[in-house]
Amino acid sequence: MTDVIDGNAVAADVRAGLEASIDALADAGVTPGLATVLMSDDPASETYVSMKQRDCEEVGIDGVHVEVAPDAPAEDLYDAIDDLNADPAIHGVLVQMPVPDHVDTRRVLRSVDPAKDVDGFHPENVGRLVAGHARFKPCTPHGVQKLLESVDVDPEGKDVVIVGRSNIVGKPLANLLIQKGAGGNATVTVCHSRTTDLAAKTREADVVVAAVGVPELIDGSMLKDGAVVIDVGVNRVDADTERGYELVGDVEFESAREVASAITPVPGGVGPMTRAMLLYNTVKAASEQEGVPVDLP
Repeated sequence: MTDVIDGNAVAADVRAGLEASIDALADAGVTPGLATVLMSDDPASETYVSMKQRDCEEVGIDGVHVEVAPDAPAEDLYDAIDDLNADPAIHGVLVQMPVPDHVDTRRVLRSVDPAKDVDGFHPENVGRLVAGHARFKPCTPHGVQKLLESVDVDPEGKDVVIVGRSNIVGKPLANLLIQKGAGGNATVTVCHSRTTDLAAKTREADVVVAAVGVPELIDGSMLKDGAVVIDVGVNRVDADTERGYELVGDVEFESAREVASAITPVPGGVGPMTRAMLLYNTVKAASEQEGVPVDLP
């Protein structure tokens, strides 16, 4: 019987586990503060930011939202980030991507104070992750680790294939899974668009993480019997529905679930975990900046 991993339930457990830490901070007179910054009129980006702000309100984090007009000079965005970096009530700063073409994405990532970079994308934080002493684990890779933990899958000694080499998911997840310690010690192969015979790689994997952004690229014929499948992809495809589309992952769910021992659905798998781990990183940031030790779940 395949275990369909309920990302919403695991995320709820993470949020519940943060309650004691948030209470400990409150006892010390500290309310964690997360600022979201949006320089876009993309409906999807607006929805993502709205969901993150709602999450903050539900767990007792002070959510602050800053909007910069999409056609404003890039300096307006950099100035807004500088103001948030200097605000002691703000412990985490998240700039919603993508930003407009006239804005230098790399400068945006470098502009956020590394101590407030709860996405974990500042070059300093990327370096700390690779070196094995991460300040913040990037949210989606950390969420993947939590999902594996939820079904008692220890990566140690496992062969893991990650399909996708993005700076947001593929690369940081590979770094987390190969490191010594809990949630690591795996043998990791990173595949991508230039990989020859992808199916031959995925069929050897104990764990397959699909994060390439290609709808239903991986099906059941490409999996080893009993593999664990984590589907990070969220793709909009045309469908005969009221909305005219449906969301599917990078894995063809129905054929994959016939083979896998555990699998995440899309939606309702990795997505909720990304948001939950953002809250986790914000609480951690507040604890470190304010010098108030807490026990994080």
